Amino acid sequence: MSEFPKAFKWGGAIAANQVEGSHDQDGKGPSISDVVKRVRPEDRRSMKLPFPSHDEIQEALLDTNHAEYPKRRGIDFYNRYKEDLALFKELGFDVLRISISWPRIFPQGDEMEPNEAGLQFYEDLFEEMHKQGIEPVVTLSHYETPIHLVLEYGGWKNRELVAFFERYSRTVMARFKDHVAYWITFNEINSMFMSPYIGAALTPDDAPEATRQQDIYQAAHHQFLANAAAVKAKKELIPEGQIGCMVIGMINYPSSPHPEDVRQAMEDQRRTYFFTDVMARGHYPAYSRRWFEEAGAAPEMEPGDEAFLAEHPVDYIALSYYMSAVSARPETEGEKAAGNLMSGLKNPYLEASDWGWQIDPSGLRTLVNQMYDRYEKPLFIVENGLGAFDEVEEDGTIQDPYRVDYLREHLQQLKAAAADGVDLIGYTAWGPIDLISFSTSEMSKRYGFIYVDQDDDGNGSLERRRKDSFYWYQKVIETNGEHLDRS
Repeated sequence: MSEFPKAFKWGGAIAANQVEGSHDQDGKGPSISDVVKRVRPEDRRSMKLPFPSHDEIQEALLDTNHAEYPKRRGIDFYNRYKEDLALFKELGFDVLRISISWPRIFPQGDEMEPNEAGLQFYEDLFEEMHKQGIEPVVTLSHYETPIHLVLEYGGWKNRELVAFFERYSRTVMARFKDHVAYWITFNEINSMFMSPYIGAALTPDDAPEATRQQDIYQAAHHQFLANAAAVKAKKELIPEGQIGCMVIGMINYPSSPHPEDVRQAMEDQRRTYFFTDVMARGHYPAYSRRWFEEAGAAPEMEPGDEAFLAEHPVDYIALSYYMSAVSARPETEGEKAAGNLMSGLKNPYLEASDWGWQIDPSGLRTLVNQMYDRYEKPLFIVENGLGAFDEVEEDGTIQDPYRVDYLREHLQQLKAAAADGVDLIGYTAWGPIDLISFSTSEMSKRYGFIYVDQDDDGNGSLERRRKDSFYWYQKVIETNGEHLDRS
């Protein structure tokens, strides 16, 4: 009978820009997420990923109507983390994945000295986590590039950001080396292919359409170097620790057995593997050379870059998993499926969430098997969850069997993958507490086991309340994944 490893780590995952709030408290500078407006319900289906110009960013920075910029307020985790950590302890968490907000440590990103108040906040947070028996898993950059680095340097296509990121990484690793053993460099690094602003801090001013492909590849190269620099820093400062890269996990199915559909699925799959190939294997894959040649967009490299990448591959691979995609040759027509950053043609065999994301638990097993076969490095599922509308009943309960069903089916597939021989570090459910949605900046798109009393306009008491799924996940953790049924 399949089962999870005894050392399997259970927990949840949050991001600073979606929970902390206090966007200008204690010296914090603005990040790329602080200038992203909310999406109205009527615009969900037609929404476009943020790609603001410098002028639009400047306008947003001057706008004090914070109701339009929900990530500035979050759910007040900055001031309520002790209460939230106590609830996570009650759930039985072994680990909590968080991110450090880069502009809390270096408000502009290019300073020589860090902001002590920011460092102290995270030190207090980590100490409280350890007091509650919860191990931190820390992401260094989770869509939180300081906005100054966009406006003054042009984002990640500028090589100077590599040094800024290395300084930031070394600063927090040196300060928290006794608190944090597991690190992640960039959240969903492959997102830059779909959203240059979110993934690479690029704007239309810095990456005009004529050179955009070149600019994205250049930004990717600089993030690869920054990733390697963080790996090197971890080896020197925390030799017993582990550091991983992180991608949006996507499995691409061909729409038919037609050879060209199969080949297109392979090409689409490489849009994920390109990033893990470089960071886990330590070199650019052969197929990327063809990409660069065909697009006329090879990144500029300096002598020693490729050797540096080869010397510092990551220890493990982390991934988010929310959906799969269907690929087809370009001339094939079909209905597009909704997605967060990645999507493909609609799969007629799958159901979809309230936001149109196709639900495919079996795809998780297939994907992690493929990735483990390819890299033979441990895998960490650090995001997986269901965004849905939740209602508070008259008796105060929040009944969310749809969330339990979604998570149970994914965990069943993950358990099967463990039986297949995949080396799994653990599982951190996305959004264990309701938070501001990444894609739409809504509050009504709820993921949590814990309900937060706040609406899309920011109204509410912020009271925390356990949903039915809270007690289910508590039992799952207590039994190391043996108890997956609702009852």
